Amino acid sequence: MGQDNHTSVSEFLLLGLSERPEQQWPLFGLFLSMYTVTIVGNLLIILAIYSDSHLHTPMYFFLSNLSIVDLCQASTTTPKMLINILTHSKAIPYAGCLIQMYSFHLFGTMDSFLLAVMAYDRFVAICHPLRYATIMSPQLCILFVGGPWGITNLQSVVHTSLMAKLTFCADNKIPHFFCDLMPLLKLSCSDTHINELVVLVFGIFMGISPLVCILLSYICIFRAVLRVPSAEGKRKAFSTCGSHLTVVLLFYGTIFAVYLQPSGPTSPEKDKAAAVMCAVVIPMLNPFIYSLRNRDMKGALRKLINNYHVHLCPPPHPQVFSKLNIPLCVYKQSLYGPVFSPNHSGSLLGMYPICQ
Repeated sequence: MGQDNHTSVSEFLLLGLSERPEQQWPLFGLFLSMYTVTIVGNLLIILAIYSDSHLHTPMYFFLSNLSIVDLCQASTTTPKMLINILTHSKAIPYAGCLIQMYSFHLFGTMDSFLLAVMAYDRFVAICHPLRYATIMSPQLCILFVGGPWGITNLQSVVHTSLMAKLTFCADNKIPHFFCDLMPLLKLSCSDTHINELVVLVFGIFMGISPLVCILLSYICIFRAVLRVPSAEGKRKAFSTCGSHLTVVLLFYGTIFAVYLQPSGPTSPEKDKAAAVMCAVVIPMLNPFIYSLRNRDMKGALRKLINNYHVHLCPPPHPQVFSKLNIPLCVYKQSLYGPVFSPNHSGSLLGMYPICQ
């Protein structure tokens, strides 16, 4: 009897963002577009950082990890929702539901720790620039990333193990587009007080401790920046801080709205909107906010795209240049981009200033 009580349902039904048939295809197009932008944007960031040795620094190491986490976060929820719309099926297996819940909390919590680590990195860079290389050593950077992975995995294991012990009776309809912790707790016909207590404890530690680290880092940064005499220096520093803090407010605002609310009747629409922000919108925006406004990252992306273009459309064979009496140095330079810049003189060397 015990085993049947624990898994009296073999699958759950994800009701999605809307049950209206006329809204399914617009939702499919919208989320497919957002998911595509998320995948392409974050992959470009990872490849650009990996391929450019100038970006092999602690700041971009953390940024590449953030992009990896955002890729995984978006891939945890969106593909299943898109498949359900295409197949007109709302079902998700019991085990698949637990795996989705595990993954969502793993990558969502990793986001918060990486935001804190990136804030601390900026604090060291601005407040202790001469000691930056010593403080942010490779060993510390690996610890700053590896430690949170261990902690967040532990949290997800605890939540999933406790969820697996609950009894789910006749009602298996989840008013959400993925298997989340709180909707599943509301479906259970078991006593969920222990689960709710664990959610609160982990929520305080996993949510508030990184947030405190972020706030303390930026308080110190603002105090240091205010002492900078140059107005241009202040503007650049505050601009960077503003972008980071915008994402922090978006991230933590949605986390608190969903997971630290008291028990009782809540609005499913509010829960869904908050989850969309965490699972879809923020992973899509992060490449733009953190990277595409960065001059070094723009240069790395431009170089990555140019190299890809060269591999797709290689220049002609050197014999072609020789028959046209074009210097060999032009062929060599053509491997790295366009080189022709004709002038009005019409002379051969005038057309190839790189050879002069």
